[in-house]
Amino acid sequence: MIKQVLAAALSGLFSAAPALSQQSVADFYRGRSIDVYSGLSAGGVYDISMRLLSRHMGKYIPGNPSLVPRNMEGAAGLRLANWLYQLAPKDGTAFGTFARGSSFDTLLGVPGALFDAASFNWIGSTNDEVSICAAWHTSGVTKIEQLRDRELIVGSTGGSGDDEQFPKIVNGVLGTKMRTVSGYPGGNEIKMAMERGEVNGRCGWSWSSVKATQGQWLKDKTISIFVQLSLRKHPDLPDVPMVMDLAKTDEDRQIFKVIFARQVMAWPFTAPPGVPADRVAALRKAFDDTTRDKDFLAEAEKLSLEITPVSGERIQNLIGEIYRTTSPELAKKIAAMLK
Repeated sequence: MIKQVLAAALSGLFSAAPALSQQSVADFYRGRSIDVYSGLSAGGVYDISMRLLSRHMGKYIPGNPSLVPRNMEGAAGLRLANWLYQLAPKDGTAFGTFARGSSFDTLLGVPGALFDAASFNWIGSTNDEVSICAAWHTSGVTKIEQLRDRELIVGSTGGSGDDEQFPKIVNGVLGTKMRTVSGYPGGNEIKMAMERGEVNGRCGWSWSSVKATQGQWLKDKTISIFVQLSLRKHPDLPDVPMVMDLAKTDEDRQIFKVIFARQVMAWPFTAPPGVPADRVAALRKAFDDTTRDKDFLAEAEKLSLEITPVSGERIQNLIGEIYRTTSPELAKKIAAMLK
């Protein structure tokens, strides 16, 4: 009798498996919620972008799940990247955004990067970014050439953050003297440190974030922007030199390309590896549809957020290309600059 009961139970389990595997995306998400994480502190643009997306994206996901914004701070988003890769549910009920530079940490041998960036399921980015280096008005720094002879202390969020890596790369290639003070949980804390005089600037600061959060500083000329960091020049900053134009050799340009390629994926959202392909496709389509939504765009405009969306497929291909085309020798040279 017991054998018959067990056999019936096992038969029921196995017969249910095909039904579960054939569950539609809408059926899976109906009545559920999705946790959407920011790996940096509340109030910064990663957090603002995450919350904005969470307010609008659910209506474009089949089954219309609710999106719940959450924060998981630590090491410029490295903590979240590791969690998404190793521990997050792999069913499409969690995704997030962390410092874009973290995607290249394993290539450059950054300690603590315990993930394979190419294995993530990239959903998209809300912007293709240009970053800047800026000095506090009392520092006396207005041009990058001045930093070959004087030191500028800049605030940083830590190892994977642009504001930690970018000044070190600029120093290594151009011979400037920026010294990073790391450990700030996010951009808001660095801005307060600038006001208190703890640091004299920030390098690797997204221009869209500056416009969105520090418009008064720009109006009052509280900061001087002395270089822009990207593969393209921003139309808002025609008189600010672009770092690519300051490179002297082909190797210098290749180093800058490896480091600043991440700017294409300014505010990247990714799901863990292992999420079923149909749910990844649904999340990517919902992301794309959201970035065209008139209510989303109107709210982004009120928040002074630039929206130039980049698809998940493009991010996936970009990360794969950088990993494939960067020689071990060049990766070691870049890694040495980041120490």
